[in-house]
Amino acid sequence: MENTWILIIAIVIFLLLNFLYYKSLKGYIKKEFGKKWLKIWGNKVYFWQSSIFVSAAGTVLILYLLKWSNILTF
Repeated sequence: MENTWILIIAIVIFLLLNFLYYKSLKGYIKKEFGKKWLKIWGNKVYFWQSSIFVSAAGTVLILYLLKWSNILTF
């Protein structure tokens, strides 16, 4: 049961970081590269690949910090 809650916490952190990354960079990309940049399939893949990588790395870092501070135990 404890592992289920840790998995749920990790998924929520991942989705939250992914949403924040998306919101913060979408405006920047539209301003710098134009609206058409994200309509090209290859650019979308690149954007979402970087979003998933940053969110995964951030999730691992946050879970490590929560474990290090003894908030989560697993």
